[in-house]
Amino acid sequence: MGNVRRVFAEKKPPFAVAAKSLLHEIRHYLGIAGVTGVRELIRYDVENISDKTFEIAKVTVFSEPPVDWIYEETFDEKGARVFSVEYLPGQFDQRADSAKQCIQLLNSNEEPVVRTAVTYVIDGDISDSEWEAIKKHCINPVDSRESSMEKPGTLIQQFDEPGDVAVFDGFIHMQDAQLKELYDSLNLAMTFQDFLHIRGYFENEEKRDPSVTEVRVLDTYWSDHCRHTTFLTELTDVSFADGYYRAPIEQTYAHYLDSFQNLYAGRSDKFVCLMDLALMAMKRLKQEGKLQDQEESDEINACSIVVPVQVDGKTEEWLVNFKNETHNHPTEIEPFGGAATCLGGAIRDPLSGRTYVYQAMRVTGAADPTLPVSETLEGKLPQKNLTRGAARGYSSYGNQIGLATGYVKEIYHPDYVAKRMEIGAVMGAAPRAAVQRLTSDPGDMIVLLGGRTGRDGCGGATGSSKAHTTQSIDTCGAEVQKGNAPTERKLQRLFRTPEVSKIIKKCNDFGAGGVSVAIGELADGLRIELDKVPKKYAGLDGTEIAISESQERMACVIAPENLDRFLAYAKEENLEAVPVAQVTKEPRLVLLWRGRKIVNISRAFLNTNGAHQKAAVAVEMPLKEENFFGKLELEQVKSDVEAGDIRAAWLHTLSDLNVCSQKGLVEMFDGSIGAGSVFMPYGGRYQLTETQAMVAKLPVLHGRTDTVTMMAYGFDPYLSSWSPYHGAVYAVLESLSRIVAAGGDYSKVRFTFQEYFRRMSKEPSRWSQPFASLLGAYAAQIGFGLPSIGGKDSMSGTFNEIDVPPTLVSFAVDTAKQQDIITPELKAAGNKLIRLSVETDEYDLPVYERVKVLYDTVHTLIQQGVLLSAYVPDGKGIAAAVSKMAFGNKLGVCLDANAVSAQQLFAPDFGSFVAEVPTDRLSQAKEAVRGAGLLDAYTVIGEVTADGAFCYGDVRISMDEALLAWTQTLEKVFPTVAQEGKEEVRTQVYKADSIYVCRQKTAQPTVFIPVFPGTNCEDDAARAFVRAGAKTIVKVFKNLDGADIRDSVEEFARAIQQSQILMFPGGFSAGDEPEGSAKFFANVFRNERIREAVMRLLNERDGLALGICNGFQALLKLGLLPYGEITQQKADSPTLTYNTIGRHISKMVYTKVVSNKSPWLSKAALGGVYTNPASHGEGRFVANEEWLQKLFANGQVATQYVNEAGVPTMDEEWNINGSYLAVEGITSPDGRVFGKMAHSERRGESVAVNIYGEQDLKLFESGVAYFQ
Repeated sequence: MGNVRRVFAEKKPPFAVAAKSLLHEIRHYLGIAGVTGVRELIRYDVENISDKTFEIAKVTVFSEPPVDWIYEETFDEKGARVFSVEYLPGQFDQRADSAKQCIQLLNSNEEPVVRTAVTYVIDGDISDSEWEAIKKHCINPVDSRESSMEKPGTLIQQFDEPGDVAVFDGFIHMQDAQLKELYDSLNLAMTFQDFLHIRGYFENEEKRDPSVTEVRVLDTYWSDHCRHTTFLTELTDVSFADGYYRAPIEQTYAHYLDSFQNLYAGRSDKFVCLMDLALMAMKRLKQEGKLQDQEESDEINACSIVVPVQVDGKTEEWLVNFKNETHNHPTEIEPFGGAATCLGGAIRDPLSGRTYVYQAMRVTGAADPTLPVSETLEGKLPQKNLTRGAARGYSSYGNQIGLATGYVKEIYHPDYVAKRMEIGAVMGAAPRAAVQRLTSDPGDMIVLLGGRTGRDGCGGATGSSKAHTTQSIDTCGAEVQKGNAPTERKLQRLFRTPEVSKIIKKCNDFGAGGVSVAIGELADGLRIELDKVPKKYAGLDGTEIAISESQERMACVIAPENLDRFLAYAKEENLEAVPVAQVTKEPRLVLLWRGRKIVNISRAFLNTNGAHQKAAVAVEMPLKEENFFGKLELEQVKSDVEAGDIRAAWLHTLSDLNVCSQKGLVEMFDGSIGAGSVFMPYGGRYQLTETQAMVAKLPVLHGRTDTVTMMAYGFDPYLSSWSPYHGAVYAVLESLSRIVAAGGDYSKVRFTFQEYFRRMSKEPSRWSQPFASLLGAYAAQIGFGLPSIGGKDSMSGTFNEIDVPPTLVSFAVDTAKQQDIITPELKAAGNKLIRLSVETDEYDLPVYERVKVLYDTVHTLIQQGVLLSAYVPDGKGIAAAVSKMAFGNKLGVCLDANAVSAQQLFAPDFGSFVAEVPTDRLSQAKEAVRGAGLLDAYTVIGEVTADGAFCYGDVRISMDEALLAWTQTLEKVFPTVAQEGKEEVRTQVYKADSIYVCRQKTAQPTVFIPVFPGTNCEDDAARAFVRAGAKTIVKVFKNLDGADIRDSVEEFARAIQQSQILMFPGGFSAGDEPEGSAKFFANVFRNERIREAVMRLLNERDGLALGICNGFQALLKLGLLPYGEITQQKADSPTLTYNTIGRHISKMVYTKVVSNKSPWLSKAALGGVYTNPASHGEGRFVANEEWLQKLFANGQVATQYVNEAGVPTMDEEWNINGSYLAVEGITSPDGRVFGKMAHSERRGESVAVNIYGEQDLKLFESGVAYFQ
């Protein structure tokens, strides 16, 4: 061993989805027509592996015989141009990591080293400049580089031993000019005033020079990202420009000052700043007794409220957490990793508060991604690359850890070209009894849990706190963290265990600032031993270990008597856990490396957050003559209306970037995992009505509850650009209305805000936007009597001379009962449409008391069943709203031209409601509105029709026309179809003469559910089996070292021996790497001990096996499907490969039971159609003609994808992955092993209520009944 071996894996032509996609990009996006062919190969270099292991790995790890060709050392380039791309050193390579883990499963005594690259083979007649353009398209220099084609002599990296941490000699005696020179050379995020502040501290208190680490730690600690220094800048002089809207804005400021004086009377430590303005409404409302549900805690992990919840009829107190997080800077320069860790950061805040994160919302801001690559700004990635890469990163991370993404929206505005906006907002919950809030006491231990430390993320907090230029983009690549989703999933599992969460006294996540901040914030006095911090590789110095922001790490405060127990729990979840620090009595932050103190700073100095900064504010006024509400937002639509062309105006509205369908984007995100999503993102029979809120059942692990949580956002960048004050007011209003439209009670809502603004300077007018915006948010909170109890500010939205639009996104959160919820798609022809409008004053601001009455009225009408569906129009008006309501069930809408003017069709209508009412209850709706004194707000505007058309006066637009306009705008950016074929599949239903009968009966069968790195459906599967009457054994496969692997093999073998059913759950086996799913699963189960146990289960004990999604893939790779025994895959074996569209797809699918041969389907109706969520990137069933005929003839094809008529089809709208002959699930020859793609376990009461059709296949009940 010791010699490097090289292999290349290449997809066979029918399955080369990525290569075909790249060819299309090169020809149509880059415009290089001379390229005639593209091949894409995965290159593996591997060392420290035996000949025997290597031969096995070639066909079980590096390739999959049915779909891949494999080449050793070299391949035939056929005269084409070739280049390879690899990750930069220090970047996490999930493919290489998963390949190494899979090889170790084949031989636990070997320690292989693996490196990977992607090799591109470009055929055609192209110039050198075109060749460079192709390479630039494929390589993001922030995280990747072109790789040498030469095979290295060794993969083992030799790291130079780092030198000791240096001291800034003479620092405390430097004159200002010399100090400024040093400051300029260090590229710090802090100001020079901060630097002077440091000199003063070390000169006067420490009486020594600081170390390099101390300066870097302080720069991180005091960064805008960590300590909100811009928001904490004292605003000493506030002036208001003249203008029509000055009165309400200045009055709001006066109201704030009154609150300030009342709350802080007699205090000299308080001053006016953006942070105080952001918090003041909450403080005032709390003083007035309007915030009784907030959890009081010293830990500030996320917004937290206490909610009474009925679980199995008994009331329990639950903590409901919510948090929003941005990753604008890293996503801008490295979209995949930046967006992934945006979500990771959002998750780990509630997680550190010991709540289980179960649903996420993603709201992003981008410039036009449909523009050609030639219009890309110098120093920037193309917007199309940015938006697609970010979507892949966020969705990949969330999908892998098993977090349902309930709502996705991208907002388009040209000024987001300055810096992309990437927001993740999450919901978390846990029983209050499972969470302790304790202090850190001297002697307590700090355990570092999870991932290892590398150079990735060094300077992330400071980097995201800077404004950027063309030049700075090239130097900040190390600031981007790389997420490791399988490790995050392990953390989620561990923290969901009550026995674990109860022994954590305090906790912090390793977000911005690394060890120095994550551990440094847990106690006033700390002694941190950096030599104990686990590292990804050697060569890191003390400063890097102190500030690295490597992800998937948590710092937990554990009492000494609970330490061993905590470490044991972590080991059971296959997590590394190392005590690295101790709480001390003296309030100082001390970091030791190589036995010496490289940081030794007083807590009091750390807590100053740097030098006290001051600034003046000159508040600019919106121009009345440019009044946003007095015009149509879309210029083309305005022209159409002025020309009297309502048809064109309607279609242009639907095709606008901010109105059009984002289905191709939304489908990348798993919306169904956890079996708790009340809404799917798109609803109706055709899944075309987009929801405006996300709703989820509270994640009760055992038992039943009817409590749901709701979240909705509000924001319009065009409105906010005209008036940041109005923009914030209407962001709050819009988010609130959307909650009410879904059935929520406005009076229980709590907010969290996302502020994102240009970089501030000493120029007073630069402060106008955030100041005015926060005044607007303050006014709305006071007006509604509802507080924002959290938020996130990001104040670096500047690139050269371009600023992002002033952005305050409001997230509204509510709790409700599942029976209160309504869905937005139109329900039936003949129903009436009414508009309930928001009353505004002379300054175009909502009359809050009247709006609150409107909310109460709408809520009552929904609970009475009078309103069947409701939608909140936005800045684009009523036409867009009714269209989206109609699309889901393809019903028509006829609007009354006498009730709605042409201008009103397309005019801003923020916060109002369009609602569907049965004709026989219209009078009830009107009386309710009259009784509330709101008759002026009520208008009957039209009717739902059966013809599927939109009519207004003499204008008629067919459903097909409207859908074409709505769906085509972003189709080339986020495609929804890859193939045009829509042909139906002519196959027969198979009726078996007999079904296999179990001879070894048991009243309550036991199910073994193995959990591997990347598994994420084990809880859903276990819950489904328990509900069906089975017992479950859920075991985690541990592989941190060879001993763990051997121990897990024995544990798995014993568990299989104790069970009657083997269930492979869904997920992303080792991140669906190396380049293909379920390889980790399959390699474990090929172990002789486990293989023997499985075959005895099937052959001697009449057992059953089930695999769903990733589990189906495992069954195929093992040979259990279609052969019925564990055997090596052959080149012609049926398998699953990448979806034809080349991305993850999450949507509900309709499947038909076409064989009754399997015991798993004994309670399903033969020929019955069932709807279940599918969520996968590799679900395309492929087999040759001979195998397909054999499987159908033998009744082994159990289920097929069907269209709305119940007919199997190749139409990608229904057969979402392009499976051959629409095959969705198959069985072994005797039917006892069953694999399918759609998640039949993800069903439940009030789950996916906006989807039509029977969801219960009775799969698990059939499996249990087989043994009884």
